[in-house]
Amino acid sequence: MNIHEDIEIVDLALRHGEVLILGDLQLGYEDYLNKKGVLVPRFQTEDVLGRIREILENTRVKKIVFNGDIKHHFGRISPQEWDSVTRLMEDLVDKYEVIIVKGNHDVLIEPILKRFKDKIKLVDYFEIDDLFITHGDKIMPNPGKIIVIGHEHPAVSFGEKPGEKYKCFLKGKWGGHKLIVMPSFNMLTAGSDIKREKFLSPYLKGNLNNFEIYVVEDKTYYFGKIKNLPE
Repeated sequence: MNIHEDIEIVDLALRHGEVLILGDLQLGYEDYLNKKGVLVPRFQTEDVLGRIREILENTRVKKIVFNGDIKHHFGRISPQEWDSVTRLMEDLVDKYEVIIVKGNHDVLIEPILKRFKDKIKLVDYFEIDDLFITHGDKIMPNPGKIIVIGHEHPAVSFGEKPGEKYKCFLKGKWGGHKLIVMPSFNMLTAGSDIKREKFLSPYLKGNLNNFEIYVVEDKTYYFGKIKNLPE
């Protein structure tokens, strides 16, 4: 399903022509949970790599843009992060042009990418055609016609009490520009409930009632506007 006339939702990513955009992989999240005492199997890297490979096998892509938070830890690099990010880049850099937009979790991403420094572009934002791709943790200058952010991990639940969350894309407006909000590509991070939780991104501090919802499950479902969701 297209979220915009030339932007297609593919899995939890976006495709614009021959450009694939992914956000918030949060590699290393299992390590973080394990250290917090939450025992989860370390399947995340295999799941992420497998789903990316499947998208690339079925979609014509030349350029891949990671829209922030490839890794999870803020102030250090865990062994799992180092291994997972390295494996991911080894899979991609010789076949595709790779751009990484730095997110707030990517403070220490450079040491991991050092061996790929001539093959990866590391930036604060990326513009292509009518898209301005930025992570979303801070406002960036000179936006293009359509701003694409991650950072928030939007999700939605239904019913009076919070139940199972469903990852979703949001589409609305910010500062006179169209704004698309991507969910996390990581299946372990359920996301922030758009009806019950506060947003962190400065791009989402206004009234979001007219933002449109695109839920991703076995396929993409259009759910109309946030204001029309049942309480």
